[in-house]
Amino acid sequence: MPGEQPGPAVIIIRGNDVIDVTAMAPTVSEYCNRLGVEPDGLDAETPIGSFAEILGNSHAANRHADLPYFLSPIDLHAIKAAGVTFVSSLLERVIEERTKGDPSLAADVRRELAGEIDADLSAVRPGSAEAGRIKDLLVARDLWSPYLEVGIGPDAELFTKAQPMSSVGTGAEIGIHPSSTWNNPEPEIVLIVNAQGRIVGATLGNDVNLRDVEGRSALLLGRAKDNNGSCAIGPFIRLFDNGFTLDNVRDCDVSLQVKGVDGFEMSGTSSMSQISRDPEDLVAQTIGATHQYPDGLALFTGTMFAPTKDRGEAGLGFTHKVGDMVTISAPELGGLVNRVNHSDRIPAWEFGTGELMKNLAKRGLL
Repeated sequence: MPGEQPGPAVIIIRGNDVIDVTAMAPTVSEYCNRLGVEPDGLDAETPIGSFAEILGNSHAANRHADLPYFLSPIDLHAIKAAGVTFVSSLLERVIEERTKGDPSLAADVRRELAGEIDADLSAVRPGSAEAGRIKDLLVARDLWSPYLEVGIGPDAELFTKAQPMSSVGTGAEIGIHPSSTWNNPEPEIVLIVNAQGRIVGATLGNDVNLRDVEGRSALLLGRAKDNNGSCAIGPFIRLFDNGFTLDNVRDCDVSLQVKGVDGFEMSGTSSMSQISRDPEDLVAQTIGATHQYPDGLALFTGTMFAPTKDRGEAGLGFTHKVGDMVTISAPELGGLVNRVNHSDRIPAWEFGTGELMKNLAKRGLL
């Protein structure tokens, strides 16, 4: 919010009106913890502008800093992610591992695995007796992998994607590490979970990933996943109500479009109906008696979209180039639009939790 004491605001959207409710709940985390859904009779509302105008000012290339613009719709939430929850992305993770992050070898390994893994993994329930049988078969063929373990084993892969306050919103630039030569967007549904473990809503996310880094070693996951601007969330949280529930999320189709300045275009759609672990199971494995998140969490649920379309030399597949425009969208959740740049060339992350607390105190909101 611009003004004498500028700073982030908690907002709700009604039609084309953007309403500031920060005086009632100074953080989105508190809003979700206290309310879960939009309450009746708000007594601390301040209109701040039209949705269309603020969205237009949110794109980094033409943003006016003295006018309102949209940020990531989360703040104090822990940013967690579930990996390998779709069969197609499971196999691509195995390919990354087998090629040691070398994209020139991916096509041959992809063909090899298609011939060797003859089981329909999409029909296997993780942790089931059938999953155990397939695990024994793959071990016997020397095809086992840590990715297969979390893909069909009893325990989901759950990791910290980024730090609270570090995600960027729609219109912002997203970052890839300048040393990476094989990377991709990961379009996902992001669940918004409050401190009680209740799923209160959902939004979209881009779990930007460095395939070459993770392919060298699964232990490099932090380097591959957590870089400046590598976590985009938005455009907004859609809170659950009678017209939008977790069942709608389970059936949600998520689309990805990439447009490059070189004329390259790529698109695809994935369906949450193909996920191998139910969203409630993923949340239950993340928060509960053994692990608490008092400020709530945002949970990336995984992607089935692992782009393999060649961008240049045959067999090298897809990788980002600076200037790519990435749009992740779903009819129920809107569109998350970001431009790709290197992590060391986009604005540094400087406004963390401490700065937020100081800012809210100066504005008399704490």
